[in-house]
Amino acid sequence: MDTTRTHGWMGVALGAALAGLAGCASAPHSEAAALFNGERVTEHRGADDLLTGGLGLDGLRGTAAPAFADPANPTDAEVRRRALWNNWRGIADLGPLGNYGTLYGSTANVPGREFSADARIPGAKQPHRVLVQVPDAFDQAKRCVVVSASSGSRGIYGAIAVAGAWGLPKGCAVAYTDKGAGTDYIDHGAAGVEVKHAHSQDNPEADWGRHVVQAAEFALHALTEAFPDQAPFRADNTRVIAVGISNGGGAVLRAAELPGDLIDAVVAGEPNVDVPGGRSLYDYTTEAAVLMPCALSDVEGLAQSPLSAMGRAMGAARCASLGLTGEAARAKLHAAGWTDAAMHAAALSVDFDLYRAVAVTYASAYGRYAFGQHPCGFNFAAQNKDFTPRAATPAEIAAWRSDASGIPPGAGVGIIDTRMAAPDFTRPGIECLRELWTGQGADADRVRKGVAEVRASAPRKGLPVIVVHGMDDGLIPPAFSSAPYVAMAKAAGRDVRYWQVRNAQHFDGFLALPEYGARYVPLLPYVYAALDRVAAHLDDASNALPADAVVETKARGGEALTATNLAIPR
Repeated sequence: MDTTRTHGWMGVALGAALAGLAGCASAPHSEAAALFNGERVTEHRGADDLLTGGLGLDGLRGTAAPAFADPANPTDAEVRRRALWNNWRGIADLGPLGNYGTLYGSTANVPGREFSADARIPGAKQPHRVLVQVPDAFDQAKRCVVVSASSGSRGIYGAIAVAGAWGLPKGCAVAYTDKGAGTDYIDHGAAGVEVKHAHSQDNPEADWGRHVVQAAEFALHALTEAFPDQAPFRADNTRVIAVGISNGGGAVLRAAELPGDLIDAVVAGEPNVDVPGGRSLYDYTTEAAVLMPCALSDVEGLAQSPLSAMGRAMGAARCASLGLTGEAARAKLHAAGWTDAAMHAAALSVDFDLYRAVAVTYASAYGRYAFGQHPCGFNFAAQNKDFTPRAATPAEIAAWRSDASGIPPGAGVGIIDTRMAAPDFTRPGIECLRELWTGQGADADRVRKGVAEVRASAPRKGLPVIVVHGMDDGLIPPAFSSAPYVAMAKAAGRDVRYWQVRNAQHFDGFLALPEYGARYVPLLPYVYAALDRVAAHLDDASNALPADAVVETKARGGEALTATNLAIPR
């Protein structure tokens, strides 16, 4: 059964939220329960396990999504299985040469129970979803919780391939939060589609750390429910390790800075984190949205995707409209701190128009704009063949819960750009988005205020933290995120270790594309290895945390991935 079935997120009635989350680490059971509303418990065994919904590795690799018997009225079990399929494929390299499940990672059949609920940060308008997977083989002698937040803006299963794949086979409970984003969309017909991350008016990113802490609190509550004879489960008798990648990596770093003793260690992969000395996601994303198509338009030898021809055509139009050559655009990006490696990997984000997609959603979120109030006139909607908005069909709406990534376009929901005009169709809207960072006026002030609310600080003293980042990341370049975070944390005397991985970009899921898989190594093996290292250190302090490392990987070319390619630090 699916435990995250969505009937719309607006106006959800929630129980009273408990202020001072850090103080809940050792809260009595009844007190912790007050944090959560609409709790549900479901069982997942046999052909419907916790980790893959019974699909296994072969089923996850299937090119067609698991079907709904009635497309407009899928069952909870169908929705859950398809959501797992989509989230696995979006995060992990499941290609035949990637050796997932053989060289690293696991898709084992793990039977157990899921506990899910809605939780709300004090003062928030909307809830975030929390879910805890408790395997039947939970190790009661070595109580372990892995807590994670979804990458990107994904739904509740958006970290299944990160936290679930490592923790569940080891007998750990795994807790998840969608951190106030997710697949809770509402169709308003031709008026558009309301998207939670963009339209909640909560700027959820400002509370990502507290979302993670609440998910960990819910895990202790769920374990107390699951094993009453072993209760209570508290911070002082249960190990909690936080892990996440991308936005989930930023979320666990934000949790690391909060007071309290709930979290015992943190692993952050390719984190979206904003610190002094770095650059904000909104700044460099809007900069890339303007310049990157032109900058890559004349670069030879880039890895190719199914949309590369479209990306190259868009780049030529952008150069012409800006009056720049590709070389001149690259010079501007170099001056702003972009490396050649990051720019070459950024071809993927240009091909799929990811920079614009991120900027549209985040402008609305940072400015806390309601549905229909985007300062640059953007909207989301199902679209006709001429790209005009229309009402979504019942089948499209039913599929959002499984198929949507939390940021349009995708799952039949597109971006409606009211400023679109020839010859460089998307430039007017993109430049409006950029001016919300560089310009003046009430809207720019409002967006910049929201960006300031997400600024991170150093982790709490004594907390082990490992940061892992690909040096070729073109979506969240480490020069703007991980590197300044590590420098800031070390300057504050914190115990932060940093693995920089050569030949790794941002999207393991795209390594199934032949030219990307041949050129880049996946990042997940290093995240799992870092989890192994912090777990061993927590078991026995004589097991030292790893030293900082620049990992000298080797691209696999047309061959299958091997341990030699990865060169994981030992």
